[in-house]
Amino acid sequence: MGRKFVIDGNEINQNSDCFVVAEIGANHMGKVNIAEKMILSAKEAGASAVKFQKRNNQELFTKTMFDMPYVNSNSFAQTYGEHREYLEFGYDEYSHLIEFAKSNQIMFFATPFDFASVDFLEKFDLPAYKTASADIINTPFLEYIASTGKPMIISTGGSSLEDVKRAYDKVSKYKNQISILQCSSVYPADPSDMNLSVINTYMDEFGDNIIGLSDHQSGIALALVGYVLGARIIEKHFTLDHNLAGPDHWFSSNPEEMKSLINDIRITENAIGSSVVEPTKNEFKSKLIMRRKIVAKDDLE
Repeated sequence: MGRKFVIDGNEINQNSDCFVVAEIGANHMGKVNIAEKMILSAKEAGASAVKFQKRNNQELFTKTMFDMPYVNSNSFAQTYGEHREYLEFGYDEYSHLIEFAKSNQIMFFATPFDFASVDFLEKFDLPAYKTASADIINTPFLEYIASTGKPMIISTGGSSLEDVKRAYDKVSKYKNQISILQCSSVYPADPSDMNLSVINTYMDEFGDNIIGLSDHQSGIALALVGYVLGARIIEKHFTLDHNLAGPDHWFSSNPEEMKSLINDIRITENAIGSSVVEPTKNEFKSKLIMRRKIVAKDDLE
């Protein structure tokens, strides 16, 4: 049967185009017009989808954490909770941005961080959900998402194989589409933290599932290595400008970097080609010129 992951009618398999997700997260800085620009820029760079994040901060944080002072160059309010609230979009903003993405022919989905956010996002019938690495052991929450029947893309940063298998066993009983992403929960991730060989481990362990990479490296080279190792979903944090206010911009890929990454992936898809040992169409011309031949030194009768 082979590995496959179907999202919004698009089948991802080992031979299809790599599915590249531009993780906008909270890099929109709480501004709808910036979010629109990011969606358009991701589309122009060739991304397959844009992804946002949704939090119900009152449910997610303790009162102590919500009220914790948070005054620095990346904050948008005086406390951490108010800072997070500033970055949240509500129903009207989500309705607008989902329609905006649809009209510009790029897929839109999101990561919920709590039960209330799943309920909120269910109002929009998104094509899939992505889960954060922090929730890999939060199996009641993972099951709640899986119970929607939507395809799930699961990040696994900071996990043991036992953690990942436990999560997979819990959500797979709902018979929904599942993709497992290798990830390093370091921001940005040093190459020594990335353990890209885990992609091979996941491919062996989850034989029917598409494996991917959530790449937090400050650069684009190692995402390409992930693709070569077998990852067919690549997620990269995305920004319009490395110098904007917020904790994620500086290690995110800007539009030029995202475009370069996707272009390199498309070239690599063609370069990997077939495993059959035979001359390519273009090699036949070279063969006629380059290969040695038996010729007669003198005229033959």
